[in-house]
Amino acid sequence: MRKTTFKTILMAGLATLALAAPAAANELIGDWRTAPDDNGNTGLIRVVQCGTSLCGTLVQAFDASGAVMQSDNVGRQIIWSTNPTTNAGEYVGMLYSPDRDREYRSRLQLTGDSLSVSGCVMGGAVCREGGVWQRVN
Repeated sequence: MRKTTFKTILMAGLATLALAAPAAANELIGDWRTAPDDNGNTGLIRVVQCGTSLCGTLVQAFDASGAVMQSDNVGRQIIWSTNPTTNAGEYVGMLYSPDRDREYRSRLQLTGDSLSVSGCVMGGAVCREGGVWQRVN
């Protein structure tokens, strides 16, 4: 009887953990307005579930005045292979910076409707702050 009870509790605990990770990841799903880049441009990034990770695609670009602009990067994945860590609201993955035409290992920190974005290259030797993105929906 004792083994059955322990096994039942263990299985219930594992099931809870398995369900908790996707629920946490779902907090990032939605539309995000990026911080202005080096040129003052911003973008609308749509974050969705991509298999077991999250990814985000640039769906619209805006110039420094806030007007919609044409961009070759519309439709491009800006974040990918992104997953929550064990730290509350923290995600790690990959990020593309259109203004620098560079890929970074990313760290995203979600606090309410704000997302602090940063990334590093060359094993962390060169890091860049990507500003704070705001949830649109």
